[in-house]
Amino acid sequence: MSTGDRRSAPGSLVLVCLLVAPPALASQSEADLSSLDNPVRLEARLRELSGAPNLTVPGGRVVRGDLTIPEGATLTGHRLVLDGSAMVRGTLEGNLVVLDGDLILEPSGVVTGEALVIGGRVRERGGVVHGELRSLDRSVAAAQPRLAARIVTRLAGLVGIVGSLTLLGFGMVMFAHPQLETVSETVSHSMMRSLLTGLVAQVLILPTVAILVTGLVLSIVGILVVPFVILIAGLLILAGTLGGFLAVTHAMGETRLRRRMAAGERVGSPNSYRYILLGMTGFGALWLAWVLVGWVPVAGTLVLVAAGLATWLLATVGLGAAVLSRGGVQPVFAGRYLPQEALTDEYLWATPRYGVDAVKRPKQREP
Repeated sequence: MSTGDRRSAPGSLVLVCLLVAPPALASQSEADLSSLDNPVRLEARLRELSGAPNLTVPGGRVVRGDLTIPEGATLTGHRLVLDGSAMVRGTLEGNLVVLDGDLILEPSGVVTGEALVIGGRVRERGGVVHGELRSLDRSVAAAQPRLAARIVTRLAGLVGIVGSLTLLGFGMVMFAHPQLETVSETVSHSMMRSLLTGLVAQVLILPTVAILVTGLVLSIVGILVVPFVILIAGLLILAGTLGGFLAVTHAMGETRLRRRMAAGERVGSPNSYRYILLGMTGFGALWLAWVLVGWVPVAGTLVLVAAGLATWLLATVGLGAAVLSRGGVQPVFAGRYLPQEALTDEYLWATPRYGVDAVKRPKQREP
């Protein structure tokens, strides 16, 4: 081979690559609309290629945005409409696919092939489609990422709510532990009474506030106090409901832990922090079921209703317990038959106090 031939070989190779590469690359950005029998697969393909700048349709054209076929006009070849609507007033000789848009068939509009609408609606106003007309409201290929994103979003929201309530419960244990214990014991020993009281409180809250505001409005000085009264009433209602709910979770966790202890399990040191954590875990598990199956059409609605009803019942019981115990100040319904200060190791041997009869101290055995 001559020197000239050796120099021309790389140039020939590059020329061959340039001639072969474009068809190969073009085939990867082609959307075949000759058959619309499998709309799910076609949609997945179109969404994969919709952002490609060199997207082509064999035997047709790609239209980005709205497409309008005027009355009396005839277009030949398939048409793919991306991110826009197609208004057909004339004639289209071929198939028509609309992605994320609507198809509007005017009375004079004619599509000689098939028509497929993905992510939009079909507005038939008297037009004719000789082939089959299909409509996909939601993409199966795109629905899976949206479903996963929705589940992750709901899960993050649930973790945030449960975590915030848990931290708030820990704060109550640190700064209002006696009151929390009193309301929690009221829930445990007077649950039905707390439920009925909570129901009555929910019925009487709004009328009571309305009567109070009406009475203040009748005087000039009272008008100035109305905003503060409404604010204080709202804060009291929120504190009673939220504090009562945390007391309910405290009672749930305490009951669970004590049952495990009664069964002989070694659970370590029981304390109010663990009670709150266990109770909030049970509450979170209730809503976790909705997060996982909420996308199911019928089961998701049923789980949502059940979780909402259970949350309302817990909040109602907590509000009633807070009202009965006067915010954890009066342990009348907490099951304490003796005052807290009387529950000591020596109260049986002490002089009669707090209504407790004294007994004789047992004699010491002789060595």
